[in-house]
Amino acid sequence: MSNKFRDILNEKLKDPVFRKDFDALEPEFSVARAILTGRKEKNLSRKELSQLTGISQAYISKLENGNGNPSLKTLVKLAEVFGKKLQISFV
Repeated sequence: MSNKFRDILNEKLKDPVFRKDFDALEPEFSVARAILTGRKEKNLSRKELSQLTGISQAYISKLENGNGNPSLKTLVKLAEVFGKKLQISFV
């Protein structure tokens, strides 16, 4: 994340309404980061990940950009390819 973007974001986060909306998106951001990180750690292209999981490249892209709504089945497939276990918790 560029410094300029971070500075603008930090300024926006001072607004309580913006902060509340931004914080509400954290679960989606977290899933997107986990998928992107897992793919990069395994040194897989989106095409390769698609072939291993049966999930389309376009949908993988949507998930990595935070624009998808993955099912538990999809998340389990991804976790398996990444050599990880899916863990979901309410806190």
